[in-house]
Amino acid sequence: MSPAGNFYGSTLVELQAGDPQPQTLSLAAGLALIEAIDLAVPGQQLMLKWPNDLLLLGRKLAGILLERSGDRVVIGFGVNLASAPDLPERPCASLSARITPEAFAPLLGGSFERLLGLWRRSEPRLLAQAWLARAHPIGTRLSMHSSSDERVSGRFEGIESDGALKLRLDDGALELVRAGDVEL
Repeated sequence: MSPAGNFYGSTLVELQAGDPQPQTLSLAAGLALIEAIDLAVPGQQLMLKWPNDLLLLGRKLAGILLERSGDRVVIGFGVNLASAPDLPERPCASLSARITPEAFAPLLGGSFERLLGLWRRSEPRLLAQAWLARAHPIGTRLSMHSSSDERVSGRFEGIESDGALKLRLDDGALELVRAGDVEL
């Protein structure tokens, strides 16, 4: 947790035999984060943005980072509770200090514990459907950087059960994207 009143935290997940594909943990983490913010500050216009951002009124409020090493996945959460960085290339938002990091941490912990259990017990397509219900709408125009020199555009067609983004390219082709930086 930061002294500036924003929240930075992480959790470690030990992968077990029979767990779903590890990359789908990003779906569970996004759902846990949006649920925790819904509990902390109800009535906000929140939206998940593929692959790992949470937007408030179209501005980045939070981000998630996953890193895997062997059978362990570290999931990092960053939430602008008190203030937002001033980034000219990316508008950001904050919750204007309506909840402290100390009060937010147990909400996120409880939400993540619940979603981790659902991740382990549910069919992956159900988690993907739950994520889609809180994401930018199907048909949203997206622009994507898949590498430093490659940019593609198209319309959001949803996600696969493994969390891959389905992008309908301007030429009509459907592309499955597993990594990249997306702009709405």
